[in-house]
Amino acid sequence: MPDPQPAERRNITLAVTGASGAIFARHMLQALESDARVAVVNLVASDSAMRVMAEELAFAGRSNLVQQLLGAEPRKTQLQANADIGANIASGSYPVDAMIVLPCSMGTLARIATGLSMHLIERAADVCLKEKKPLVLCVRETPLNKVHIRNMGLAADAGATIYPLIPAFYNLPPSFDAMARNFAHRVLKHVGLSQQDAYVWKG
Repeated sequence: MPDPQPAERRNITLAVTGASGAIFARHMLQALESDARVAVVNLVASDSAMRVMAEELAFAGRSNLVQQLLGAEPRKTQLQANADIGANIASGSYPVDAMIVLPCSMGTLARIATGLSMHLIERAADVCLKEKKPLVLCVRETPLNKVHIRNMGLAADAGATIYPLIPAFYNLPPSFDAMARNFAHRVLKHVGLSQQDAYVWKG
């Protein structure tokens, strides 16, 4: 992918919450880190997300989270503390082009849908909504109760995109990694970052 002009490079926020599906967050971060059109990735992980990543990805503790997710030293990813409501992405004056919450727990969805900005993840999402920037919530739960469904409707009415964490099977993915990578590519296309190696159905 050719290196774009600096004005075209984007700032993306990636939030990871405590729902199952850490492998999807890993492939999303790897795709963002390697995309020449992305200047900065602000990564925020909740405490519950840290526990899930440790269990699902067999991380060795909470240190070096970005390196463990990427499998290499980061070049553009900045880790933000979820408790730091004074971080850059908490302000509408900071330029954010899109925010992706992957996976998005029902608790995080509820706080975003009702405007309860208790932590940085919800505050950054609230900023995206008020600044009319793309906010993609990759919700992960089953079955859904009426509260979940109601909150998805509220978030969608506020301007968020509800993008359920449902992987595709029509491309016959050979592994969990391939499945997670394909899902990440589909979400990135939705925010204007189509990937060159993304699977395209040809009929």
